[in-house]
Amino acid sequence: MTSSASESPPVTAATRTASTEPATPRDPADRRRWFALAIVMTAAFMDLVDVTIVNIAIPSITRDTGASFASIQWITAGYALAFAAGLITGGRLGDIYGRKRLFLLGIGGFTIASALCGLAVNPEMLVASRILQGGMAALMVPQVLSIVHATFPAHERGKVFGLFGAIVGLGAVSGPLLGALLTEWNFFGLEWRPIFLINLPVGIAGLLLGRKFISESKAPKALRLDLAGVALVTLGLLMLLYPLTRGRDLDWPLWGHVSMAASLLVFAALIVFERRKADRDGSPLIELTLFRVKSFAAGTAVQLTFGVALGIFFLVWTLYLQMGLGWSALKAGSTGIPFSIAVSVAAGVSVQKLVPRFGRKVLQAGALLMIAGLLLYIWEAGRYGPDISPWQMVLPLVVMGLGMGLIVAPLTDAVLSGVPKEHAGSASGLINTVQQMGTALGLGLVSVVFFGSVSDRLPPEARGAAFVDAFQQSLWWVAGVLAVIFLVMFALPARPRMHLEAGGDDELAPPQDEAVSKEPALTS
Repeated sequence: MTSSASESPPVTAATRTASTEPATPRDPADRRRWFALAIVMTAAFMDLVDVTIVNIAIPSITRDTGASFASIQWITAGYALAFAAGLITGGRLGDIYGRKRLFLLGIGGFTIASALCGLAVNPEMLVASRILQGGMAALMVPQVLSIVHATFPAHERGKVFGLFGAIVGLGAVSGPLLGALLTEWNFFGLEWRPIFLINLPVGIAGLLLGRKFISESKAPKALRLDLAGVALVTLGLLMLLYPLTRGRDLDWPLWGHVSMAASLLVFAALIVFERRKADRDGSPLIELTLFRVKSFAAGTAVQLTFGVALGIFFLVWTLYLQMGLGWSALKAGSTGIPFSIAVSVAAGVSVQKLVPRFGRKVLQAGALLMIAGLLLYIWEAGRYGPDISPWQMVLPLVVMGLGMGLIVAPLTDAVLSGVPKEHAGSASGLINTVQQMGTALGLGLVSVVFFGSVSDRLPPEARGAAFVDAFQQSLWWVAGVLAVIFLVMFALPARPRMHLEAGGDDELAPPQDEAVSKEPALTS
């Protein structure tokens, strides 16, 4: 069931997938797959940039639309909530109806939603358009990893996921700089609106090129959409995340606590239902058998907690720089350049050089580096107060960026390494869902760890000190979450495993998982 880096995939696997996956993308001489990779990576980059680009434009949006703190939170959290709620479904729809088809549908819808965001006339329209944008991203993004998984042979995926990790790091932190430039330049007097409108030419190009270069792939075995599973997972996520996001604004009503507690019962019912669904017709929304693979189960736990840390940090950091320190969008955005460079460099090196030699210790070193950077940032913010300069932030940001880069690239590779191709869509949807669920949780916690210490009614002379205190408090929370991540990483395999190649007629059974867990270490 498995193949080494030097061997070709088994003939049986190729035969079983021939009806749904063209043979050409598996041919190393075929350049089309690299064009396809560039297209899907660009779409992933567009999504990542769109998450962070909004943060830097928040002050401009607030001035132009009169948005309250609650609206600001929903402009960011609404996207993450819709994204998280739809990712599992989006991944499964790609398995059923074709990953290329869903990718094109998603990127087209994302482009339309971006136009609506750019044309929004009030905070309510912007929030609604952002929710639509998140829903369309939920159709598009799961197909990225699925297309990579189905297009590239196992021995090449490490390199591809290394590139993906670099794109993740670059997208996460280049968004603020791009947003700052677009906001500061104020094209045609549009102020913040170009941060959304810039997606239009990128989305249209991705749509046209994707139709030409991406090869269609589906699950080898016919599947049906699990509508009850879709309803349960969406309901559970909304019951958990909506009260958390609105809690502070509504003074933490009793129904919110009841809803969050009851969401655990919904998730329990989802697990029971999905098990029965798998036994009955083999078409569950969530392939629970994936969690028998240790790397997948542990990796998704890390993704969840990592998403919480990122959700808190990036929003709080932007608010601190612009609304607390009073910096311009361009000054705040350019401050993240050292972070961006550090993430990209570390991500590029980690998969190809470090992880094959040191295994999970690289990811754990990344968590410790991020904690060290946060502690240094906390100290500097307290020492220099509102008078801190961008140059004084370079060292903590570089340390944090190196740590993040050591995590993001090898983590995706490790989580998917034991997943059979027929479950690529479900696995990709789950991976993205748990991270986005974590991000949405983090954004919801911002109301507790940050907005609980500041108010939008603070006088200007008191705002700087209050924002510094709230920023430091928030970073302590992020450091605590990263400490949890460090401990959870002990459940990851000590050494990276080769990717599992499986055909459509095979089920993920315990003996197969044991074979995965005993796979020899991948050497460079």
